Amino acid sequence: MQEKPDLILRDKLAIERTHLANERTFLAYFRTSFVFLVTGLTFLKLDYFTEISWLGCTFIGLFPVILIFGVIRLFKVKKNVNGMYIFE
Repeated sequence: MQEKPDLILRDKLAIERTHLANERTFLAYFRTSFVFLVTGLTFLKLDYFTEISWLGCTFIGLFPVILIFGVIRLFKVKKNVNGMYIFE
């Protein structure tokens, strides 16, 4: 196995930016999944949308899929970034 390199300040800052970008990406997945949930509930509850209530069920069904995908991606990227370097 290869020895992991020591980090200089520039590398530490780049890793921190990567962690922050990863968190922003997760929050985007969370926000998108929450919008799908609210939109689905809106389609089901409002009488104006009775003809497309199936679309509301689809949006509600996609809510956990998007959220789980975002959580998996968050931890996968975090593991990859943390596994590349030695932190002091």
